[in-house]
This record gives sequence, C-alpha cells and structure tokens, in this order.
Amino acid sequence: MPPQIPRPSQREFVALMAMLFATIALSIDAMLPALPAIAAELSPQDVNRAQLVISVFFAGMGLGTLLAGPISDAVGRKATLILCAAIFLVGAALSAVAPSLEMLLAARFVQGIGAAGPRSAGLAVVRDLYKGRDMARIVSLVMTIFSLVPAVAPLMGQFVLLFGSWRLIFVAFVVFSLVVNLWFLLRQPETLPTDQRRPLSVPLLWQATVEIFRHRSTMVSILCQGLSSACLIATLSSQQGIFEQHFDRATSFPSWFAVIAICSIAGSVANAQLVDRVGMVRMVSTTYASMALLTLMLLALLWSGLMPAVLQFPAHILWSIGIFAMMGLTLGNLSAIAMEKLGHIAGVAASLIIALSTGLSVVLAIPVGLAFNGTQIPLMAGVLIFTVLAFGLIQIGRPSAKS
Repeated sequence: MPPQIPRPSQREFVALMAMLFATIALSIDAMLPALPAIAAELSPQDVNRAQLVISVFFAGMGLGTLLAGPISDAVGRKATLILCAAIFLVGAALSAVAPSLEMLLAARFVQGIGAAGPRSAGLAVVRDLYKGRDMARIVSLVMTIFSLVPAVAPLMGQFVLLFGSWRLIFVAFVVFSLVVNLWFLLRQPETLPTDQRRPLSVPLLWQATVEIFRHRSTMVSILCQGLSSACLIATLSSQQGIFEQHFDRATSFPSWFAVIAICSIAGSVANAQLVDRVGMVRMVSTTYASMALLTLMLLALLWSGLMPAVLQFPAHILWSIGIFAMMGLTLGNLSAIAMEKLGHIAGVAASLIIALSTGLSVVLAIPVGLAFNGTQIPLMAGVLIFTVLAFGLIQIGRPSAKS
C-alpha cells in the first residue's frame, strides 16, 4: 500500500485550488489578443469565425462537466482531475499545431472537455473536505484569487505574442497545466474514500434529468444561467474586435480588459453583502432589469448618433464592467435556486445543470458573435434581448419567497 500523502496546509490548498480553476480563465482570456492573428492565418476570408475558438471551448467544457462529475463519484476526484488534465494537454498540443481553423476548433473543443475537470471534480474536492460556512469561506478565498486571473490573462497572451506566433500561447497552456497538475498530484491526497464512491449509473442520470424538468424554479434557473453566460461569451468573443476596429485600441486592450475584470469583482462583493437582506430572486431580477435598461439607453444613443464620440469609449468600459459584474450578481444565486429541491442528487444534478446551461449559452452566443460588424451594436442588441428574456423568466417562474 503506497504511503499516504500528507494533507497540505489550508493556505496551500486554497492556492492549489485557485490555480486549478485558473486553467479555465487562462484558456479563455489569454486567447483574446491572439484572435486577429488567428483570423489572418486561418480564416482571412471571414475574420469573425476566429472568435469561435472561445465559443467551442465553452461547448467542450459543458459536455465535459456532464461527464466529469459522475466519473469523479465513481473513480475518485484525483483520478478524474488527472484524466481531465491529460485531455486538456492533448487539446492544447493539437491546437498549437492545427493547420486549419476547423482543426483548431476541434482541438479547442477537446481542450474544453479537459478544462471541465477543475469545474466539477475540483469543486467536489473542496466539498469533500469542508462543509457549510467553512466550505463557503474556502470557496470565497479560492474565487478571490481566481478572480485576478481574467485581469492578467490577456496581458500574458500579449506578452507571449511578443516572442512569436499565437501558437506559443498553447505551449504556455501546456506548461501551466503540467506545473499545476504535478503540484496537485504530489501534494493533494484523494478526498473521496473508496467506500463512499458510487458506480456510474445511467438510471441515476435519467432520474436527475427527469427531476430537473419537473421543478419549474430549476428550469427557470437553467434558462437564466444560459442567458447570463450567453452575454458573457458574446462579450468575450466580440470585445477584442471592438477595441481594435471601433476604438483603434488593440495594443492597450489587455490593460483595459484588466481594468474591467478588476472593477467587476465589485459584483461578487455586493452580492455577498446584500443577498441575505434582499434575497436571491430579487437580486437577480434587479440585476437583469438594471443591465437591460443600461444597454437599451446606450444602444439608443449609439444607434441615433446622439452620443458624443468622446464619450463612447468610457461608456463602453462602464457597460463592459456591468456585464462582468452581472455574472457575480446572478450565476451564484441562480445555481443556489436551481439546487434548492435537488439536494438528494446534488452531484449529478449539478453536472446536468451546468452542462445544460452552458450548452444553451453557446448556442445563443455564437450568432451574436458572428454578427459583429466593427461596432458594439450587434453585441449590445444581443445582450438586451438576453437580459430582457431573463428578467421575464424570473417573473414568470418566481421560486419560493425565502429565495
């Protein structure tokens, strides 16, 4: 019997989990500065198609989440995370040598499947070790560190581009993933004992699916999570193009993206401070209404030509902060609402909910991204539609008063 690995300190554990989750944000945001170079090399006839490297990564992650959760319950967290890391590395390596956009998109899909490991099995590791308020505190610490990654990821991508092709960014992904997962392999013991594992069960998956569709509040939450994430994916897909083509600020884009990411942390902070007093449903509803109103106002000013040119860039920065802050004000609350009646099948249900909402968000976001015409108008029009729909769904499917 191999010797038991000593459990890391709480500080080391928080740092380790944050770096595992950082694999996801790094794989998305570090790609943004490279989109023009990818388009020029692999899709010069239709530069908008290059942004699909963002969407298909989310699609792969949605499918991977559906599989990683139940697999980790059956074979353990550690084996699942290492398996997902291997899939991630294969996807990143194939992306680095992809000869065409189609091959790159296929490789990014594979990379997304691998990135689902930290999203589901990684969170399960935290759940195995901590419960209740202790778990909430640890997750908050992990997310605080993790929230800084989107601020520095585009800067990292731009830095790599100074030394060569966009393909080097995928080499950086390989190095980062190898270091973090070797750290995890050597320092973190398995957290799910053998006697607590559950075999993969198709009937259990089917039961969870049926229960999800049975509860109106859960279905409304899934649809709203999909609409929120669609706003995020569409924004990520179009943002670099807007900075480059509309504002002529391609060089400073990573720095401005860092400002947006850091400022948007206020959304998560505000939600933590207010949700107990205001309630989850009211927080989500107010956020959607506010974002829809702001988007409608800016869209009308831009469409009519009434907004002075000097104000367009600061207005876009503030609007972008609002989009990212909306994630912190909605997704956590919607996840809690979705799981309210599914505690007895929490693990499988969580995987299904994430997979369904992610799949929906990709389907909704791709047409908005491909409609990019060099201005913010297609993006803002899509966000307006998504936020209005989400606000309406929350009113129709209001859960219990305690939410």
